[in-house]
Amino acid sequence: MRHCLIALALLSTPAFAKPVEVTRFHTPETLASVRTGAAAVVPAAGMDSQSLETGTWLSAVQKEVALLGFGESTPGAADRVVEVRVERETLTSERTRNPVSVGVGGSTGGWNSGVGLGLGFSFGGGPKQRTYTRLSVTIRDRLSGKALWEGRAENTESAKDARASVQQAAPRLAHALFAGFPGRSGETIVVK
Repeated sequence: MRHCLIALALLSTPAFAKPVEVTRFHTPETLASVRTGAAAVVPAAGMDSQSLETGTWLSAVQKEVALLGFGESTPGAADRVVEVRVERETLTSERTRNPVSVGVGGSTGGWNSGVGLGLGFSFGGGPKQRTYTRLSVTIRDRLSGKALWEGRAENTESAKDARASVQQAAPRLAHALFAGFPGRSGETIVVK
């Protein structure tokens, strides 16, 4: 029974996710006022505000902004506007080796002479696909439009991995981006 419980615990433990690289930018002047007031989380220019995917990213960022203590507001009444931009791309790596290899070997002399032929097959599959994701967020003063804080979180996962899906990537990258807010300006950290 104990072995069954251990096996179930191992199966329910999530596999190791690729780390998220996070970089943030701010100045001492902007940092003094970045946390005040209510905020509206909006898609950046060029993002499809009506898509379900964009909505998933906005919700993930809204959750993290609320945890920081920002109140929620509409864009026209907010003190701060939190602009969200997401870039996703599927990258394909090409095969570097031939899937079939042939080897020939032999020995001569003595009682045991002979020639051998070996054939090897690579079952590694075809080209590998990876999903690259970058979440960029800018917190602006609504009245002046001045950027008070900027950050980006980047990650690459196997395209077949469930962690590459928007539903799993959005909360993970948003959490990594705001972990230790506001962070050191210009420093890139790795969040596991």
